[in-house]
Amino acid sequence: MNQELPKTAADFFAGIGLVTLGLSRQGWRVVYAVDYDDAKRALYEGHFGKGHYHVRDVLHVAGDETPTVTLAHASFPCTDFSLAGARGGLDGAESPSVNSFLRILHEMGGRRPPIVMLENVEGFLTSDKGQDLAFALRELGALGYALDLLLINAAHFVPQSRVRLFILGALGQEPQDYLALEAALEAQHAARPARIAAFIKRRPDLPWRLRALPPLPRLRTRLDALIDEAEPWWPEARTEYLLGQMFDRHRRWVEERRHAPEYHYGTAFRRMRLRDGQKRSTAELRTDGIAGCLRTPKGGSARQIVVRAGKGRVDARLLSGRECAALMGAADFRFDPSMTLGSVLFGFGDAVAAPVIEWIAGTYLNPLCRELAGWAPASPAPDAAPPAPPDARHPAWRAFEAWRTADPAPGRLCAALVGLDRLKGLDPAAAPAAVKQ
Repeated sequence: MNQELPKTAADFFAGIGLVTLGLSRQGWRVVYAVDYDDAKRALYEGHFGKGHYHVRDVLHVAGDETPTVTLAHASFPCTDFSLAGARGGLDGAESPSVNSFLRILHEMGGRRPPIVMLENVEGFLTSDKGQDLAFALRELGALGYALDLLLINAAHFVPQSRVRLFILGALGQEPQDYLALEAALEAQHAARPARIAAFIKRRPDLPWRLRALPPLPRLRTRLDALIDEAEPWWPEARTEYLLGQMFDRHRRWVEERRHAPEYHYGTAFRRMRLRDGQKRSTAELRTDGIAGCLRTPKGGSARQIVVRAGKGRVDARLLSGRECAALMGAADFRFDPSMTLGSVLFGFGDAVAAPVIEWIAGTYLNPLCRELAGWAPASPAPDAAPPAPPDARHPAWRAFEAWRTADPAPGRLCAALVGLDRLKGLDPAAAPAAVKQ
C-alpha cells in the first residue's frame, strides 16, 4: 500500500501560477492548469515551462477532459464578492465560475479528486448574508466532501495585508459530530477566527471536519526589506503633489521623519475621501511596516505607492513588478522583462500569496494525503443521485434544527444530544422533551 496519495493537482483559474508555486514547495506537481487569460499563461509558462497550461474559460471545461489528480484547486474570480468590487454575489456576472467548478467535480464521477480547495476573498463569507458560501459548501457536501473553512491573512508570511478564505474538502472522511466540532472550535485557532466559528456554528447541518493545525507563523520580514532602492523615484514636484493629497496626520508622519538618519517607509492608495469638507482624491498612508492588499490595476487608484522619508528627503513612486512579486512571497518568480508592467501587476494582484498555499500544503494537505492512503472512491452509476445532505441522515435532525432556530441555547443542547446518542443509547426523538425538562 502507498504511504500517501500522489501529490498531483489540477489548478482551475490558475492565473500566473502562485498556487502552483506554493504547492511545489511542498512536493506537489500541478499537471493541469487552466485560465482564460493569455497574458497570465505567458507569465505562468515563463516560470514553470510549457505543456500543461490551457487557455480556456472554465465554463467550457468538461469533467471527462480533466485528468485524475489528488487535489483540485479553484481560485474563482472574486469581483462579485470583493469589498472593492460590485458585490454581485452568486447572481453576479462572474458567478458561473464557481458553479462550473462544482459541475466539473460532479462530471468526474468516480475520478473525483479526494481533496478539493477553493479560495476567494473574505467577502465571500458575508455575500448574501452567508448564503452564497453556504450554497457552495452544500454542493460540495452533496458530492461527498467533509468540509473545513480557514481565513488566513498573508501578513503572517509576507508584509502585505491580504485576507483570503479557503474551503477544504476531503472524500473518505467522516464528518465530526457536534461535540467533536465544538471541541475543534474551542481550540480557537487564528485561521478560524470568531466570524468563521460563528458561520460554522450556524450551519451544523453541513458535514464539517475541522483539522487540528499548528499555529500560524509570525511575520519575520518588514516592508523596508523588500524595497528596491535601484528603482527610480518620482520627481520632487510629483511627490509634493502626493503629499498635498494626504490627511494632515499622514503628512505629519512623513515630515517628522524627513530628517531622520535612516529611511522610513509607508505605502499609500488613492481613494475618494471627505477631506476639508469635500470629497477629494486622497492618498491614505499606511505606516505599520505592512503594505496594503495588492490589487489588479484597472485604474490609477488601484496602483499602490511606496513613500520613503529620511536623510533629508521625501520620495515616492509606484511599487515595481519585482516588489509586488516579493510581497506575494514569489521573489524568485521568473518573468520575461519584455512583459508589460500592467500585465505583471495584474497577474500578481489577482493571485494568491504563495507562502499561504505552502503553509496549507505542508500542515494540512500533506498529512491528509497520508491519512487517505489506501482509500479509494466508490464508482457510482453515471445517473446516481448525489448523497443526501446530513440533515436527511439523522431522523431527529430537522426537529432539532427547528429548536435551534427558535431558541439557540436549547438548539445547541439538542445538537449535543445528537452527538451523544451513539455513546449513551439516547433516543434522538426524545431529545426535545429532555431539553424542556
